[in-house]
Amino acid sequence: MATQKQTSSAAEIPANAENHYEVGKTDLPLHCPMPGMSLWNSHPRVFLPIKENGGKAKCPYCGAEYTLKD
Repeated sequence: MATQKQTSSAAEIPANAENHYEVGKTDLPLHCPMPGMSLWNSHPRVFLPIKENGGKAKCPYCGAEYTLKD
């Protein structure tokens, strides 16, 4: 499984192209697709309660998994 490190200031990446993303506190509130992702081939934005779920979240649309870094 590939890991994509994504920050708000990163270059545009294809939406739903990876299975796992590591996010930081600056990315909160977390939503999928994230800023910088190409939106033309993506799903509607959904907010993910990563802090409430112990630092892990999974998008119900595309299945992308997110892990909150400390």
